[in-house]
Amino acid sequence: MKRQIIEINEEKCNGCGQCIPKCPEGALQIIDGKARLISDLFCDGLGTCIGECPVGAIKTVEREAEPYNEKIAIENIIKAGPNTIKAHLKHLKGHGEMELYEQAVNILKDKDIDIPVLDEEEKMACGCPGTMAHSIDHVKIEKDCECQTPIISQLRQWPVQLHLINPNAQYLKNADLLITADCVPFAFANFHQRFVKGKIVINFCPKLDSGIDSYIEKLAEIFKNQNVKTVTIVRMEVPCCGGIEHIIMIAIEKAGKAMMIKTNVISVDGKIL
Repeated sequence: MKRQIIEINEEKCNGCGQCIPKCPEGALQIIDGKARLISDLFCDGLGTCIGECPVGAIKTVEREAEPYNEKIAIENIIKAGPNTIKAHLKHLKGHGEMELYEQAVNILKDKDIDIPVLDEEEKMACGCPGTMAHSIDHVKIEKDCECQTPIISQLRQWPVQLHLINPNAQYLKNADLLITADCVPFAFANFHQRFVKGKIVINFCPKLDSGIDSYIEKLAEIFKNQNVKTVTIVRMEVPCCGGIEHIIMIAIEKAGKAMMIKTNVISVDGKIL
């Protein structure tokens, strides 16, 4: 069957092992100095490990793969102890995988293993809120705000999606760059005034976009040839969004440049963290 599953770029991987703790299912191991996916059956394809890789060597792809098997995966998890069991359940629940969550709980019950209690705070702390389904109540904020001032776009160029941007475009020369993840403008209400104003905007998704290697090449070309003045990153709090920083750092290194980067992290309910 075709499904989402992680892929590791062996050339980029330095074997640091930072991805391992974020995979409670035990799908990753360090073998011969590289991170390896040891079995399709263990990998749920949710990509929690992506944001943990400091060199951007992990991404999700859609390919033919054996279906993820909760019954097989949880045997590894049980062996690793109660903390790993708890991490796994939070991982599944945080991604809204309730069918797999119920399977795991039933297996634990059958084995007379205590079911960890997961409260609301821990669901977010599990590091997997990217696909968690929940509502955000802005009613009080809207009632308190009596401001009727029209909002004016601060966008100074087009296009903004990295795939479409020409690295030789004149507007990039001596630019103050704002590099943002796709979801940020939807989450942060004052995006234009707080971040876009006075900047050239580039946006992409480090998890879902294909062709990340081409993104790195394009960004490296921009950094190398356009005398970029500043780089501001705005990303969401979800772990997979952390990949945006790794991609930019690799591009800067590839360009042979040294520059300061300012990163802003936005919560799913629209606050600057």
